[in-house]
Amino acid sequence: NCVYCECGPTTDLTLSRREYVPAKRVREELADFLSGKPDLDFITFAGSGEPTLHSRIGDILSFLKDEFPQYRVCVLTNGSLFHLKSVRNALMRADKVIPSLDAASVSVWKKLNRPHPSLHLKALMGGLEKFAKEYKGDYAVEVFIMPAVNDRAEELAKLKKALMRIAPSSVQLNSLIRPGAEKSLRAAKAASLVRIARFFAPLKVELSGSAPSDKISPDFKKSINDKIMSAVSRRPLTLEDLAALTGMRVVELAKTAEGLVASGRIVFVKQGKKMFIKNAGAREG
Repeated sequence: NCVYCECGPTTDLTLSRREYVPAKRVREELADFLSGKPDLDFITFAGSGEPTLHSRIGDILSFLKDEFPQYRVCVLTNGSLFHLKSVRNALMRADKVIPSLDAASVSVWKKLNRPHPSLHLKALMGGLEKFAKEYKGDYAVEVFIMPAVNDRAEELAKLKKALMRIAPSSVQLNSLIRPGAEKSLRAAKAASLVRIARFFAPLKVELSGSAPSDKISPDFKKSINDKIMSAVSRRPLTLEDLAALTGMRVVELAKTAEGLVASGRIVFVKQGKKMFIKNAGAREG
């Protein structure tokens, strides 16, 4: 339930692992899409919900690696359940796993991540450390920097100490790109991220300076309206983001977006100097 989540505040703060969506349905949809042999960098598990809460995620990952081994699979996770061996085991067949660790002190962790009351930061960090020792794939820990919250010297020193113990393949340093769950948030400046990256040495640090341009295959047959709605239902996007997704020109997308605004399906939201498109039905903070 992180304050910076681009999907908005959670509607169900839970630690209950279950089959939220039937694994059979997930496998069928993946098989249908991948049978067209789309050109993908990764198949990524993320989006509206914590992937490791799904009790069958391990089975789904195994299905992908057995049936479509040509594709790399990545899991983005908050890492809150890594203290459970069953969760760590479930992710072993992923090619890349990226959990988050935004704070190493309880007060900052609670302010930024707003965790379930039953979670404990010490157990979370211990789980991340255990996973690093067990996992053989590409293991990156994401650190989301929030100005005046977790970028102070004392907190950064604690974070570095924790990251050194975890010893991931790399650290991904990130800040606000799209509108978060709380509208008052602001992004860290690039110079600040560079300074923090240097402070984290000798850890390998990657700066995430812009939104990823996910690919949608030409074989993925949908109307442009449906493509836009599907994309912005997952997270807010700029017209430039949508251009990368659809292969359309920004000017063409702008015209389509005007129609969707008029019909009440999307809204424009300003974040910094950029305008983002959101699903008008998305939950607000």
